[in-house]
Amino acid sequence: MSPNFLLLQAFTGFALGAIYVLLAVGLALVFGLLTVINFAHGAMFAVGAYIGIFVFGLTGNFWISLVIVPLAVGGIGLVVERVLVRPLYGRGIDYPLLLTFGLSYVLLDLIRILWGKQGLPFDAPDALSGAVDIGIGYFPLYRLFLIALTAALLVGLWLFIDKTSYGLVIRAGARDPEIVRVLGIDIARVWLMVFGIGTGLAGLAGMLAAPLQGVFPEMGTPALMVAFVITVIGGMGSLVGAVVAGLLVGLAESFTAIFAPQFSQLSMYVIMVLVLLLRPQGLFGRAGLLG
Repeated sequence: MSPNFLLLQAFTGFALGAIYVLLAVGLALVFGLLTVINFAHGAMFAVGAYIGIFVFGLTGNFWISLVIVPLAVGGIGLVVERVLVRPLYGRGIDYPLLLTFGLSYVLLDLIRILWGKQGLPFDAPDALSGAVDIGIGYFPLYRLFLIALTAALLVGLWLFIDKTSYGLVIRAGARDPEIVRVLGIDIARVWLMVFGIGTGLAGLAGMLAAPLQGVFPEMGTPALMVAFVITVIGGMGSLVGAVVAGLLVGLAESFTAIFAPQFSQLSMYVIMVLVLLLRPQGLFGRAGLLG
């Protein structure tokens, strides 16, 4: 195997990891601030893909869909947090977990009712079709777009959380919500916004993954498993951990596919087991977060 081939395979892993990162960052963001394990996260991934198909069917424009999907799914997340999840705060971590677990099945049945049980194709736009020469060989343009878009979104999210006054409130609320309340800040509005951002990222990841894997009602189930594995590897609630673990899992799957394609999906579980044995709180997690 030539160095160029290995580099191309690494780019393939980064493109796959980009989807995983968007999916896991949304889950980690919600857990890190709200300590809510959102079992409907995978269903939001699927909802994003189907809303993308619906909007694309109406407008014929991929870029409009790309803007509307995270806003629409994020809006669904706002309703879920305000109406369903918020009354369960303070009752223990199991209550929102069980509620969102049930919600995931409700969303799955709604997808089947609205769009049917059969899978649907969703092609990348013509502007992103084909391959381009990146110096080490030809690489699909759509996958390069995934890498660039994810990088831009992560930079934007970091600037928002680390460099804005609202981001300061989010970080303070994650560490000590009572102090934030004492300062006169409505922490409930912060929780609402964070839940909406987390679900919006899941919906965006679903639409971006659609041209790679197609769209089918049950696509959220494996996505949820991937998101949780990555979150466990990176550390529950750690955004940096979600990014590093997402890229690591994408690279592991990509390189495993060279030697043993049938075990490519298994590679992430092997990484998770090794991390849990050596560092139970994850690569960047804090011990006792669930305590």
